[in-house]
Amino acid sequence: MAVNTIIWDLGGVLIDWNPQYVFTDNYFESKEKKEYFFSHVCTHDWNEKQDEGRSIVEATIELVGKFPEWEKAIRDYYGRWTDMLNGPIHGTVNIFRQLIDSGNYRHYALTNWQADLFNIALVRYDFLQWFDGRVVSGEKTRKPFPAFYQLLLDRYKVNAAEAIFIDDNLRNVKAAEELGIRSVHFQSAEQLRKELEGLGVILK
Repeated sequence: MAVNTIIWDLGGVLIDWNPQYVFTDNYFESKEKKEYFFSHVCTHDWNEKQDEGRSIVEATIELVGKFPEWEKAIRDYYGRWTDMLNGPIHGTVNIFRQLIDSGNYRHYALTNWQADLFNIALVRYDFLQWFDGRVVSGEKTRKPFPAFYQLLLDRYKVNAAEAIFIDDNLRNVKAAEELGIRSVHFQSAEQLRKELEGLGVILK
């Protein structure tokens, strides 16, 4: 089937977000402490709980109680969250703009993002207003759970066979493909452009 819908991840695809902008090698006393912090304290799984809807205040207080010796770093994770935003990934935003200008596709955002923090991004980045619709994680659902993808498909009446999904997380890409959505594992704007052209997506 011909493609008529593009589904976009945001962080790592259109927006350069990375905790490493705060927690540089100079932040910790050693590389080992930095590795321990991300593998045992503020872990990826812990952060995704907030994406599912848990309060960042509740999550921070709970973690400080468990790891009081890491209190400053724990509080900085969300206290300095805006410093983790390094702005748009301009090459990808340019592709997004070209696709919109072509008039051939509908565009939706499907993102794991804590709701209150997502509002900050909405204020900062005008291109987040270009979408025909957005689905933000929460209420106990997020990528890669199938129900989260299905929520977008149902809400906006998207046929999975007529859509392409773009995400920098291979886990999320594989989950979309299991639902019949052709997907691109994003690595760079140049790579994305080539893959979209290979899939027959027309850039103006």
